[in-house]
Order: sequence, then structure tokens, then C-alpha cells
Amino acid sequence: MRYDIGIGHIKTAGKPGDELKTYALGSCVAVILYDKKVKIAGMIHIALPDSTVNTEKAKSLPGYFADTGLPVLLKEFKKLGGERKTTLIKIAGGSNIMDENKTFDIGKRNAIAVKRFLWKQGLGVIKEDIGGNISRTVSIDIDTGKVVLSNAKYN
Repeated sequence: MRYDIGIGHIKTAGKPGDELKTYALGSCVAVILYDKKVKIAGMIHIALPDSTVNTEKAKSLPGYFADTGLPVLLKEFKKLGGERKTTLIKIAGGSNIMDENKTFDIGKRNAIAVKRFLWKQGLGVIKEDIGGNISRTVSIDIDTGKVVLSNAKYN
């Protein structure tokens, strides 16, 4: 079954044939966890780095923010059977779409917030596709752990 992950949503899955997919990552960042031993995955679609800009939204949709969503993702992943030593982490997104002058630099700030959180947890990213001025769609196949990226360029 394919699970589509919307902005601010978090999903874990581990049944044969499952797929996690999120669309149109502009400045948003997707974090993809995959435990190769037990074949489970988790994904989050993060819109902003810091929940202090809207604490009410952080309560109702923690995945919208890196600082509130990533702890939930890790907790749900562990609950499903994911272990640190056999987990691979990939990230995608963090573009500067419609912010050519980098006034807000949300994409870069999101990527930094994600990496900082993971580093503090003793976790590292093994592969990333971050930045630029493209929109990305990303999916992971639970059976194989294969991550597929498709890009759309903006001028």
C-alpha cells in the first residue's frame, strides 16, 4: 500500500509492499528512515525549522516543524521496531523556490535544523539531495529500501 505524506505529516510502515511518498518538497525537507534489518521505514515532511513561531500548530501537527516532528518520528519508528544500529537516514528538499534573494532561506534553515537534531541524537545522514531551486518528490519502497527522487526545475 502506498501512503502519501502531506506537509507536516509523519508516517511509519513495515508491511511487504508498503511505500511512503511525499510530493513537491520546495523549501520543505523530508527525512526518510529505513531499518534494513527489519524492513521498516518512516518519513516526515517538515515545513519549518522551529515551532516557536506557532506553538498551537506544533501541538496539533508536530510534523510541521523539525524540532517537534523529529522526536515523534523517532518514537514511532522505534515503536515499530526500528533500531539505531541498522537504520539508514536520507534527507531531501530544502530548496530556495520563490526566494531567489535568500531573504528567508527557509530551505537551508530546515536542512540545518534537521541535521542538528539528528546529530544531537547521535544519528547521521548517509545521503542527501538538498538545496538548489527545484521541487522534489521522494518515495521509499519498504521491501528494498530504495529511495526514488524526481525533480521539477523552477526558474
